[in-house]
Amino acid sequence: MTKERFLSKTGQHSITATLLVAVMLQFLLATACSKEKKDIVEVTFDPETTYTMKATGVVSLVSDSGITRYRVNAGEWLVFDKAKDPYWYFPKVFYVEKFDSVFNTEASVKSDTAYYFNKKELWHLIGNVEVQNLKGEHFDTSEMFWDQKAGKVYSDKNIRIIRFNGDTVIGRYGFESNQNMTKYKIFRSKADFTVSESSSADSTGFEGEPVELTPAPSILPSESLIRP
Repeated sequence: MTKERFLSKTGQHSITATLLVAVMLQFLLATACSKEKKDIVEVTFDPETTYTMKATGVVSLVSDSGITRYRVNAGEWLVFDKAKDPYWYFPKVFYVEKFDSVFNTEASVKSDTAYYFNKKELWHLIGNVEVQNLKGEHFDTSEMFWDQKAGKVYSDKNIRIIRFNGDTVIGRYGFESNQNMTKYKIFRSKADFTVSESSSADSTGFEGEPVELTPAPSILPSESLIRP
């Protein structure tokens, strides 16, 4: 009888000890979870200003029909694909060149900063924009847009064009061109021209003789595309 009571009493102690250990573990786990929650810092995600991908020192070769045709160089590439209007941002020097079949540079584009808006298929180049077209003409301006959907390039900033024959054209109110930049119009309030007598409207892209014109309406998009 005594033995049975002893066994029963020992069993109660075992159950009590097990319960105490379980309660202690729950307490410790609850305390640990509580501390962990206190250490969590909530971060607000703004898709308009928070990039989802970043790459530095970008050098990329692009092929066409199995032949390397383009090379892209960018100091930094940020992707904002969660933004309302998804875009790429190149905050450092952006450079693209096009090769011929023996890898000579046929055309090139360079700027301090560049944006590409995916849905609009629109490039926005800012700062020391330099373009060389397939004819060897050079275009220098401070800002330029390339609308791939519309197939045109345009700006409302000062533009200097050094033509393939050495002539220089300086427009003071922007320009509009086809996307190959082989045929273009210059909008201006005043313009300085140095064009050879042999130049024609077909080869230069100008319409009529150089005359002083009133400023043309703005040809830029209605909403600002420059990001803060």
